[in-house]
Amino acid sequence: MKGSNARAGVIHTQHGDIETPALIVVGTKATVKAMTSDMILATGAQAVLANTYHLYLQPGDDIVSRAGGLHSFMNWSGPIFTDSGGFQVFSLGEAYGKKVSKIMASSLILPNSGEDAHAKRGQEGTEKLCAIDEEGVTFKSHIDGSEHRFTPEKSMQIQWNLGADIIFAFDECTSPQVPRDYQEEALARTHRWAEQSLREHKRLKSNVPPDDTRFYQAIFGVVQGGQYEDLRRESARTLGAMDFDGFGIGGSFTKDDIGTAVRWVNEELPEEKPRHLLGIGEPIDIFLAVEAGCDTFDCVIPTRLARHGHMYTKNGIVNLRNSKYRSDMSKLDITTSSPVSMQYTRAYISHLYHSHEMLASMIVSQHNIFFLVQLMKDIRQSIIDGNFNLFKENFLKDYYS
Repeated sequence: MKGSNARAGVIHTQHGDIETPALIVVGTKATVKAMTSDMILATGAQAVLANTYHLYLQPGDDIVSRAGGLHSFMNWSGPIFTDSGGFQVFSLGEAYGKKVSKIMASSLILPNSGEDAHAKRGQEGTEKLCAIDEEGVTFKSHIDGSEHRFTPEKSMQIQWNLGADIIFAFDECTSPQVPRDYQEEALARTHRWAEQSLREHKRLKSNVPPDDTRFYQAIFGVVQGGQYEDLRRESARTLGAMDFDGFGIGGSFTKDDIGTAVRWVNEELPEEKPRHLLGIGEPIDIFLAVEAGCDTFDCVIPTRLARHGHMYTKNGIVNLRNSKYRSDMSKLDITTSSPVSMQYTRAYISHLYHSHEMLASMIVSQHNIFFLVQLMKDIRQSIIDGNFNLFKENFLKDYYS
């Protein structure tokens, strides 16, 4: 699109097409929290994303395979993504027990202090549940403390058992607070793991009998490099030269320049292949990433917010736990045509939250997913119509007013 890198496209999978830009709804443990498959379908969501690490631990990828794969196991007929387990390298490692996010304000990023930063990381090592080496990651289960080993090959084998339409190469998701020298080390490791993941994926594919028509699994490489432009571009060029079907954009960003960092990557990646931005769901971040050329996104935010009483509206987030809504007899949200927006009053949902009834999370989760799915549809249409910039300006003005 003129004036930006925003684009509308279609990703073809064995279980249906995904019209992009699109939100991929997060169903970590083969379930979108507080929602049935029918509820997800009613939101207009096109695809879901499940988590390799969590499903490996519970119920076990072998059980999912015996059930016929994730589609049968969770009763979802549309496309499914699975991540590689690489994010858990971050969440169980550098981020474990700390208030560290993969998206942080630049004021919270540690300076490139080299030896001092490495010394601090060493002192914190006992807090972590995973240890990284050149061949993979050894981690302790957050459930029972049992020890497990992930390598690129193991990640591919698990994801093949899970049977998603789109899988990701194993990578190391780095903290935004590690220094540049460690980012360089981790980037080289991620690139080696990408090659190993691709080889194992092709080996597994070659062993499928010719008459097995279950599905075709696409594999995406994951771009890393932290907040450094040269490392980001290097990673995009390196992975772009490999035989991946598409690309994930992972790792850490500063909140202040997410659009810029993503643009660096997309300027280097092959234009004809899809780009998925991992773990992004805030409306402003979605607009910036679409503008920078991303196609799909996943994030736990809409259902997480719902469990805490927060509801999306076109005029911003409403906290239904606030006392003023206890007697508010207006409809849930007259600005959004979600499946539940006109069926319930705010007073009723407020009552459910204060009574600790799980139905509150179910209703508001469905509303929030619908809100973001519809936003993506409206963004797609604005790109097709050539008025993306105007739509972005008007939406954000109302939402953040």
